[in-house]
Amino acid sequence: MKLFSRALLDELTAKASASPRLRAHHNIHASPADPVQRFLIAARRDSYFRPHRHLTKSELALAIRGHFDVLTFDANGGVTGRYGVGSDTPNIGFETPQATWHTLLAVTDSAAFLEIKEGPYDPATAAEFAPWAPPEGHESVPAFQRWLREVQPGSAAFPHGSAAVPLR
Repeated sequence: MKLFSRALLDELTAKASASPRLRAHHNIHASPADPVQRFLIAARRDSYFRPHRHLTKSELALAIRGHFDVLTFDANGGVTGRYGVGSDTPNIGFETPQATWHTLLAVTDSAAFLEIKEGPYDPATAAEFAPWAPPEGHESVPAFQRWLREVQPGSAAFPHGSAAVPLR
């Protein structure tokens, strides 16, 4: 029997605060070879989840603390959806279909979610990062995150994500 305590979430939140990426995870599955990958992720408000997609797998997430916004995009980075998940929203989780560009924003500090994906984990095919979104550590990430916090469905791609301003 595995039990997951609030103390574990508090510990993950403390690790997230100390992490350069402002997030931390706890694997529930035993190995990357497991057919189902399950983990808890704690994220601070400024943690950056670069928009990505999973070409062959769907992704299920349940908010277990705090509030997240999930954004979906078209192939060019235009916003197709914005969904609140967690506390103070009518939604407790989400499932992202295969090949859907998406990102997650922690709206509250100390937010956490349970993520479940098909395994086994293969880092070469696990996720494809959006070429129109800045990579982690790029100087435009703060501006991109401010845009993500305000943008609504129907909006065109982030202006700095054009071919005129390379993000790689």
